[in-house]
Amino acid sequence: MAVFELIQGTSPVILAFPHTGTAVPERIYARLNEKGRMLADTDWHIHRLYDGLLPRATTVRALFHRYVIDANRDPAGASLYPGQNTTGLVPETDFDGQPIWREGEAPDAAEIAERTAAFHAPYHAALAAEIARIHALHGIAVVYDCHSIRSHIPYLFEGTLPDFNIGTNDGTSCDAVFEAAAIEGARQAERYTSVLNGRFKGGWTTRHYGRPETGVHAVQMELAQATHLATEAPPFAYDAAKAERLRQSLKAILTTIEGRALTLSRQPH
Repeated sequence: MAVFELIQGTSPVILAFPHTGTAVPERIYARLNEKGRMLADTDWHIHRLYDGLLPRATTVRALFHRYVIDANRDPAGASLYPGQNTTGLVPETDFDGQPIWREGEAPDAAEIAERTAAFHAPYHAALAAEIARIHALHGIAVVYDCHSIRSHIPYLFEGTLPDFNIGTNDGTSCDAVFEAAAIEGARQAERYTSVLNGRFKGGWTTRHYGRPETGVHAVQMELAQATHLATEAPPFAYDAAKAERLRQSLKAILTTIEGRALTLSRQPH
């Protein structure tokens, strides 16, 4: 099976989609239990939501599901949020803390290493290559990591998640101009709520690639799925009317980020 989908562009902005894939090899799918086979923790329809918003942007999308291996986790297995409930490189549970593997069928360390080599590594090799290509074109590259999650998940967080959850690893993964573009754009979006570096501060992608001192910047956008799904439950249907309204706000944020990146790229290095 194909591991990732790549569309090359010339914008300084790269859109990354680590969690929209739903492909699961049969040998792995057979070992998931009924709960796991729902694939409920997918970032449903996010690639569709962003389609065409920034026409010259490069996109790198993982096609495999996060239950195969999570492309937004440290391949060494380190937790993103020590001391808090979260899911790992190959999740043992879903976001509600329920087991996803049939009894005795969860992968061992050797299999996790195999999956890392077969899926995680090729996706990140493609993303790293595109970052290098775009940086060579502009002297700057901005990775905008695209995500979504249900707005009510007591196992992971209390209460209701804001609509826009912007993560910059507490301001370390990007220049302040990009952080400001994201949060200001979110705050200007009417009827949506937003937070900067709240429950989600940016996953491994944001933290690994975001090195502003080298001209590579990274921002994670975690959207509450209530903003673009008909319901945050199976069949997780796309709501075109909700999505179109949201797309206008996302387009404004991305356009501002792109404009600021182009401005910085013209400055002496």
